[in-house]
Amino acid sequence: MIKYRLICKNCDSKFDSWFASSKEFERLKKKKFLNCHLCNSKDVEKTLMAPNFISNSNGENLGKKELKIKEINKKIKEYQKFIKNNFEYVGKNFVYEARSIHYNKKKKNKGIFGTATNDEIKELNDEGIVTETIPWIEDKNN
Repeated sequence: MIKYRLICKNCDSKFDSWFASSKEFERLKKKKFLNCHLCNSKDVEKTLMAPNFISNSNGENLGKKELKIKEINKKIKEYQKFIKNNFEYVGKNFVYEARSIHYNKKKKNKGIFGTATNDEIKELNDEGIVTETIPWIEDKNN
């Protein structure tokens, strides 16, 4: 695994992301799968990074970061449980179902959730169909 500091050339926001390897980063960039989380621009580049070494003083901070990550993962799993209990899973049909509901061709009493690409989400938003993207943690026990 490798972590890169990325910068959006469109809005100048900086963020970190993990990749399986430097080749994986290049492959994703070439296929235009990388995008800015703020403006959705595909013009994302790597920036220079200094290596991060663990020292005695930094080791304590690392433990705090790991606890924070566990807290965040726990909260995401709580949201997932709520969504699974209160919304209908439509899988890869999300875009079709969202449009059907929005244009009143197919009414649903229950909200939906599923999967869609960033481009599909952008198209839905451009049509006035409000969507939300949330991180999803796969359950490793199943």
